[in-house]
Amino acid sequence: MPTRLLVIDDDRSTCEVLESELASRGYDVAWETAPAAAVARVAEEDFRMVITDLNMRGMSGVDLCREVARVREDVPVVVMTAYGTMEAAIAAIRAGAYDFVTKPLNVDELALAIERGLKDRALRDEVTRLRRALGQGSFESILGTSDAMKRLFDLVARVADSETSVLVTGESGTGKELVARAIHDRSARRAGPFIATNCAAMPESLLESELFGHVKGAFTDARHARAGLFVKAKGGTLFLDEIADTSTGMQAKLLRALQERVVRPVGGDDEIATDVRIITATNGDLEAAVEQKRFRQDLFYRINVVHIEVPPLRARGDDVLLLAQHFVERYAAQGRREVVGIAADAAEKMLRYPWPGNVRELQNCVERAVALARDARITLDDLPERVRDYTSREVIVETNDPLQMLPLEEVERRYVRRVLDATGSKTLAAQVLGIDRRTLYRKLERMEPS
Repeated sequence: MPTRLLVIDDDRSTCEVLESELASRGYDVAWETAPAAAVARVAEEDFRMVITDLNMRGMSGVDLCREVARVREDVPVVVMTAYGTMEAAIAAIRAGAYDFVTKPLNVDELALAIERGLKDRALRDEVTRLRRALGQGSFESILGTSDAMKRLFDLVARVADSETSVLVTGESGTGKELVARAIHDRSARRAGPFIATNCAAMPESLLESELFGHVKGAFTDARHARAGLFVKAKGGTLFLDEIADTSTGMQAKLLRALQERVVRPVGGDDEIATDVRIITATNGDLEAAVEQKRFRQDLFYRINVVHIEVPPLRARGDDVLLLAQHFVERYAAQGRREVVGIAADAAEKMLRYPWPGNVRELQNCVERAVALARDARITLDDLPERVRDYTSREVIVETNDPLQMLPLEEVERRYVRRVLDATGSKTLAAQVLGIDRRTLYRKLERMEPS
């Protein structure tokens, strides 16, 4: 359906010319010579944009901008003026106009202003929709309305009530611990503790004591007996992050604890029964680690009964703005800043940026932007330079010049790399490419520089 525009000018011939010119560019154009009647139509009909003259009988363009903003603040207004002074422009913008063009009109310039205004409105509409979705697009403490997150929510809901071990994978910063906590909060163990530990954050000797506990005198500083996390998490869930970074010796002890459901504290002779559900996570490729003999296959099958892959932020579409708006409201409240949203140009940049640091990087970016914001909305100037200046790289450049066309091998190499970047997982990348993982590994080996 063509985009509807309303032209307002007390000169009938100007309205007719603009109707013809803009209709030839694919717009559905209505016009009015009486400003008051035009305001009434804006209130009742669905116009995507208003184009108005600045100097008219009965109501000035500045006053009309104010009236349009009052009845439909979401409708952008472009003002036409024969007085291309800064004062006229400032007055129109302050009254709510999106942009202004000077007379005599250059229709191409007007068309560009219309295009920019419609794009701005589309982004504002999206931000508004996402603000409304904040209360609806959440699953426990996880925000998301994209198809990728809907599939994740469905899997979490189906596995939560079982006692099955779950392996959560995904890039750093995607929210793997939030997924583990959501599983716990929906399970029959929700009244019990949820305890998380990072297996890569301590040496093996300390990790063993942390997980299994120790008896008094087990080592130099063991002045008192201490229960391990397997015992402390009784009746609840124990989340073991970065499981891939454990040593093979620790993997053997973890396997026994999971199989026998007992632990032996460091330095102790007696075993202690455990009642805990295990959820593990890694940002690495655990299957590759098994193939390379860096991770025990038997432990892999024990912890990987159900596998949940958390998608990277770049694969979640408009969730970027949903999360960004959430962080704006959080940090504005914390810092007592009067920042309520994100300007359209900043939102567009945030949608284009690939967020290699995922949700954690987005959170950092928004916290910084809220702290630096001069206006009620985050602008381009408030974004970090890496986000503001990012330009995407296309896999294939459309060209009819044979000298610029790429060899098939190079096209394949670039596309495989793009899919890997988008999915953040060799397993998912292989599925997207329609090949098995071993074939993908062989392709990646061939792509490596010799």
